[in-house]
Amino acid sequence: MILNMDPSILNALREDVTSEDVSTNAIMREPQQGKAELICKQDGIICGLDVFARVFEILEKESHFETTYKDGDAVKKGELIGVIYADIRTLLTGERTALNYLQRMSGIATNTNKMVKILEGKHTTLLDTRKTTPGLRIFEKYAVRCGGATNHRYNLSDCVMMKDNHICAAGSITKAVQMARDYVSFVTQIEVECETLEQVEEAAACGADVIMLDNMDNETMRKAVKIIDGRAKTECSGNVTAERLLEIADIGVDFVSSGALTYASPALDVSLKNLTAI
Repeated sequence: MILNMDPSILNALREDVTSEDVSTNAIMREPQQGKAELICKQDGIICGLDVFARVFEILEKESHFETTYKDGDAVKKGELIGVIYADIRTLLTGERTALNYLQRMSGIATNTNKMVKILEGKHTTLLDTRKTTPGLRIFEKYAVRCGGATNHRYNLSDCVMMKDNHICAAGSITKAVQMARDYVSFVTQIEVECETLEQVEEAAACGADVIMLDNMDNETMRKAVKIIDGRAKTECSGNVTAERLLEIADIGVDFVSSGALTYASPALDVSLKNLTAI
């Protein structure tokens, strides 16, 4: 993961320090080793500990982070998550960037875990989407997994997904699926987004592997699942809320995808406190 995350972290640090950290440089003229405590201020699921530590390692190779927690662990308000050791200048300069990653990822993992628990014992699998923050997809989709859900396609190269505009461009669902079959490897899945029961019937008849039931109400979705009758996997998407999850699962869809997991999860409150010289 370091190979992929380092460029993103470097960009974030460059965004925060265009020439120098004037506040830190004004008060810390000489090297001084120190430590600071990472404290949880809210119950949740912690995620992004390696990313948090890596921010400081990029600034100072000798820095190190000590913790007994791992990503995906439950944390409680007031708990000491770990201690970061480094030059005080490193701690001060890297603090905000490191916490931004940790708070964002932990918030996604926490919100995802709440929704996953609702689906416990059900056939339906919770998925994320590509509705991620530009430049942060690797971190946000990892956080979804730490929360207990499953990633949908990571990017446009992963599978064929024929959405409404693809279907318009191709001329029909049948044509779109046929052209996709001719173009991609036999191991590549083809998913088709459907908004009506007529589209569902066409997608199932032409051999789509997965049929997305897009923004359908519960009754229409129930009819769609009956029409498909096992000929394809089913995915519910659109207006997926925690309140609707059980109803959707009871309809019998295989997957339910929620963009809100990544674009609407609030950050988990975590702070770096009690900085001291050592």
